[in-house]
Amino acid sequence: MTDPYPIYVVDDDEAIRRSLSFLLKTSGFAVQMFEGGLPFLKAAAGLEPGCVLLDVRMPDMDGLEVQRELRARGVMLPVVIMTGHGDVDMAVAAMKAGASDFIEKPFEKAALLACIAAAQRQSVAERGLSARAQEAQARLNALTDRERDVLDGLIQGLPNKTIAYDLGISPRTVEIHRANLMQKLEVRSLAEALRIAFHAGQGVEAGPG
Repeated sequence: MTDPYPIYVVDDDEAIRRSLSFLLKTSGFAVQMFEGGLPFLKAAAGLEPGCVLLDVRMPDMDGLEVQRELRARGVMLPVVIMTGHGDVDMAVAAMKAGASDFIEKPFEKAALLACIAAAQRQSVAERGLSARAQEAQARLNALTDRERDVLDGLIQGLPNKTIAYDLGISPRTVEIHRANLMQKLEVRSLAEALRIAFHAGQGVEAGPG
């Protein structure tokens, strides 16, 4: 039997917190309440993976500030923004900043549960991507600086001769570095090496120049 999925409700309105607590607990979730952004941020780093229901308008910190601070601290919990009437612009800004969804008060139970389910799926996918990125980065860390330089050239689609010219070494030396880096990355083809580099976020913005 799996543990109930945690939901973290951040809202300064006690009535909203009470009603959401009842609705979510009766739907099988584990619920933790916070009466504002500051107390939530104090606890955020130690929370289990779950979904944040974050009110956009609160007296201590608005939802956008809380969301930005979460990202800055590397806390990647999925966030569903709860908005009142007329706060759609703020909700759109929150979505652009990485919120998984927003929902307008008053909301239907089915709509809220659908938002949470979507945030849960997004969180699982992001954790999978994050693990893959960490594994790829660990492989890249085994490379020497010169091997990384050669890999950067390969990411940009440069031939060995051009890489050699840019680095001030011979094409034969580039070939040796290329063979070594592929051995360290445990790959047999250039395509596999590039895939690892992209999973680690290297070369994502690489291009001409």
